[in-house]
Amino acid sequence: MDASLGVVIPAFRPDVDRLTAYVEAIDDRLSPETIRIEIDDPEPGVEERIAEATTTRVAETTVSVAGRRRGKGAAITAGFEALSTDVFVFLDADGATPADAAARVIEPVLSGNADLAVGSRRHPDSDVRSHQTIFRRALGDGFAWLARRLLETPLYDYQCGAKAISADVWNRLRGDVYESGFAWDIELVALAGAHGARILEVPIRWEDRPGSTVDPIHDTLGMFRGLVTARHRERIAAGSRLHRAVASDPGPSLPEQLHENAGDPT
Repeated sequence: MDASLGVVIPAFRPDVDRLTAYVEAIDDRLSPETIRIEIDDPEPGVEERIAEATTTRVAETTVSVAGRRRGKGAAITAGFEALSTDVFVFLDADGATPADAAARVIEPVLSGNADLAVGSRRHPDSDVRSHQTIFRRALGDGFAWLARRLLETPLYDYQCGAKAISADVWNRLRGDVYESGFAWDIELVALAGAHGARILEVPIRWEDRPGSTVDPIHDTLGMFRGLVTARHRERIAAGSRLHRAVASDPGPSLPEQLHENAGDPT
């Protein structure tokens, strides 16, 4: 039996026309069972415009709105927790990963050849049509370089907004997920590796989009802090006695927090 696919698109104050065109392309190319658009702090009328534009799509499309900025990781996690498909994928709302490239990322997980597939802009075989500034590109390269040396899963790119994971592996690691912001990607990869998942890096075609919501200073510093924390949680999940001995109680995991706060409009 073919594996079913659920798509989550996290969005913070998105360009509605770009987003709805991307949803249409995803629906046409990937034929998912369901698409969830997780929007944080939208401007007035955005939810209605997106819902109206997606009513004719084949996939069941749900627009879920939070009245505050939860963070990228929290939005994706909320979407994953609502899915009941065999495979989950998240794709950034700006459409920087075209639908054809997204299909390449998803295929290894749908076919059972990988548990987590990571889209990669920095892989030698990737086709990058970038408009990033030299400064932002240098920050990204530096982050990837350091992550390869700190984590047990060596990749060229940890932060690309296209990743697919089997529901089985998500259910194994979800209790260890805590990161709500942009460092969620790095935590996901680290935890998947610690849980013994088969991880595949997939080179893609990618084009940077204007209007990024990533602050090149504040959010990059947050990702570096998140990297250190991800390494610590990776070691705990892998059974390190040292890291367990020095660990403090982190409190409820991110999925637990989201379920506790379900229905809270703030």
